Amino acid sequence: MAAAILAHESGVKDILLLERDQYLGGILNQCLHTGFGIEYFKEILTGPEYGDRFIEKVNAVPEIEVSTRSFVVKLTKDKVLTYIKPGVMEDVRAKAIIMATGCREKTREMVHIAGTRPAGIFSAGLAQKLINVEGLLPGKTVVVVGSGDIGLIMARRFTLEGAKVKAVIEIQSKSRGLIRNVAQCIEDFDIPIYFNHKISRIYGADRVEKVSVARVDENFNEIPSSSFEIECDTVLISVGLIPENELIEMAGVEMDRKTNSPVSREVNRTSIPGIFCCGNSFKIYDLADSVSKDAALAGKMAAEYIKGLR
Repeated sequence: MAAAILAHESGVKDILLLERDQYLGGILNQCLHTGFGIEYFKEILTGPEYGDRFIEKVNAVPEIEVSTRSFVVKLTKDKVLTYIKPGVMEDVRAKAIIMATGCREKTREMVHIAGTRPAGIFSAGLAQKLINVEGLLPGKTVVVVGSGDIGLIMARRFTLEGAKVKAVIEIQSKSRGLIRNVAQCIEDFDIPIYFNHKISRIYGADRVEKVSVARVDENFNEIPSSSFEIECDTVLISVGLIPENELIEMAGVEMDRKTNSPVSREVNRTSIPGIFCCGNSFKIYDLADSVSKDAALAGKMAAEYIKGLR
């Protein structure tokens, strides 16, 4: 939305904004906690409030056409994209394309946690959607794997909803989340956090029953005789994010295999002229405010490209 707004303000008068969900706002719609807008709007807002500021700006511009429930399935190097919406499949040729596809969460398989595959294992973001949007409580006794911001925030959220968070397990020697989230979500609620530890195995048949936790050395190898067990019915995985860039990879953009981001000497650019990438799909940011500023720059860059200035 920030990219579309700045592209319009920079002189582009024909803009199509595609959103695969039924509402604008993306991940912001499930982020009921505060901490948004401090840098961008100089106010403390929740995620939905932050998103609504941009929705109002987009809706006020007739030249920005919004198409929700629109899932892009193909993108070519000639900037032709194919998208599906209920009952329709359409092709669109653009002069410039800005990819603001965000990121997805890493899964249990990516951190190699052994054990069975029972119910009760969730990514932290999925658990957040279940509680904040669907009104469902996924579990009553919880262990969080990793101390990313979403994991820390969800540890607090589960506690507020009456669940018991048994522990946060972090393989590194310090948290990967913001300091304020460690203080407000973990320390203020007396939730145990184990640094230099990892979950070595998950146990359970139909539902998670317990996890085995072990201390690790500086090479992240398990220290013998250091393991202990924690009984729980839910395991939250919060071990990092991966930029969602399959579409630009399909188009032939040069990619960094380690980060799944486009190879570029300049922020927001890709190896294909006219295809731009912004926000968490370009690189992972800590703050939504930084994402919006980056996206606004992408909108300006796309407008300059169309005018032949870039």
